[in-house]
Amino acid sequence: MKHFFHRHQQSASWREVGLHGIGAMLAIALLGALSFYTGNPLLIAPFGASCVLLFSVPDSALAQPANVVGGHIVATAIALLMHAFLPNDWWAVALAVGISISAMSLLRITHPPAGADPIVVFAADPAIAFLVFPITLGAVALVLIACLFHAGTKKPYPLRRSE
Repeated sequence: MKHFFHRHQQSASWREVGLHGIGAMLAIALLGALSFYTGNPLLIAPFGASCVLLFSVPDSALAQPANVVGGHIVATAIALLMHAFLPNDWWAVALAVGISISAMSLLRITHPPAGADPIVVFAADPAIAFLVFPITLGAVALVLIACLFHAGTKKPYPLRRSE
């Protein structure tokens, strides 16, 4: 039973811990401000979860730009398509989540927060434009903010591909 409660995540210094929270706070604040001033919604709950990866474990494969942007786009596109043809029922949501996760895995762009995008789609019943606002522009903005933030803290992001 003790294996269930073993913490595998490496410990971080107080400075790093503070930076994780500050980075996420700034990213969500910037998305919120962009939403407010442009009138285009860019804030969805899965983006908060994306910030966990982008700012707390940016060296994770799941936090890389292709995964963040691609995962959100693929999961949302699948969900929008399925929502157009299936009833808004629990089993359709489950199917959309499962297919989205399989597609992300197949394409090697797994991003766990994007697994929530189908739930958002079925709950909110958005138009196809949801794929642009907030999904694509919001995910790209998060990655750009993470790049700038980590450059300022001298933490390498995104990871460089090893040849």
